[in-house]
Amino acid sequence: MTDSSSKKTILLDGGMGQELIRRSKNSTTALWSTQVLIDEPDIVTHLHLDYIKAGAEIITLSNYSATPERLARENLQDRFEAIQHAAIACAQNARSLSDSSSGVRIAGCLPPLVASYRPELLPEKMLAIATYQQLVAVQADAVDLFICETMGSIDEAMYAASAALESAKPVWVSLTINDTQNSTTLRSGEAITDALKMLSTLPIEAILLNCSWPESIDHALPILAALIDQSEYPIRLGAYANGFTSIENLKPGGTVSSLSARTDLGPEEYAMHANNWLKNGANIIGGCCEVGPAHISKLRQLISA
Repeated sequence: MTDSSSKKTILLDGGMGQELIRRSKNSTTALWSTQVLIDEPDIVTHLHLDYIKAGAEIITLSNYSATPERLARENLQDRFEAIQHAAIACAQNARSLSDSSSGVRIAGCLPPLVASYRPELLPEKMLAIATYQQLVAVQADAVDLFICETMGSIDEAMYAASAALESAKPVWVSLTINDTQNSTTLRSGEAITDALKMLSTLPIEAILLNCSWPESIDHALPILAALIDQSEYPIRLGAYANGFTSIENLKPGGTVSSLSARTDLGPEEYAMHANNWLKNGANIIGGCCEVGPAHISKLRQLISA
């Protein structure tokens, strides 16, 4: 039986894409956060720094939409490595500018390769693993751990995690679940319990839930915690929700201007959900889309209380 209460709570950063677009002077494009990284890298650095100042112990590379597949869709495949290195430089610069730089870790990001929330678009196994290996190879020397995030199916999670584990760095896997009050399934329709059983066959350090309604995570996380407590899985549990009203209008190759933010999920309200996650077994918390530095600052207060 694992004892999650004995593990220090780790605070992640918040969302990058929506906040970067909010701070940018330019119009939204299908490349989302990557366009800001290309045109206005200083904004990326300063957002990382704002999260560190808010209390985040881990900042994640802003390369979420810079996969080979997404770049090829915009005829930018030849800039893959340059964009990855730009994301690395922004995170490293932010850490070096921070007063608490020695305690901040940088996480490599392994996202959905083609589109968020659309696991049916995942490339076939060998191609997907090879692409994730490509992402790992360019990031590995610069990061302290890898987060495979917004994984919408068991296959997507397993392919990304398998590639990340080749780096010998710690690997965390974060699943995105359906936005229902009583959610127990991934975006693919597969059970979260089946996902945990499969992922437990790999030596990953943590399993998380992300980029879903906080109410969905409220329901699903205790189910995972109970299964972990009844097993010998030596694994951390975590959560970082989004603040979207709905993700239904986001299409592959589309822009996030089709999405809208909730008005009932400010820092105080978000912290109430995070406190619920902590009480139900989580020891890693943070934020995803529409969760900004003010939210992370409130979570730091919650953890430190």
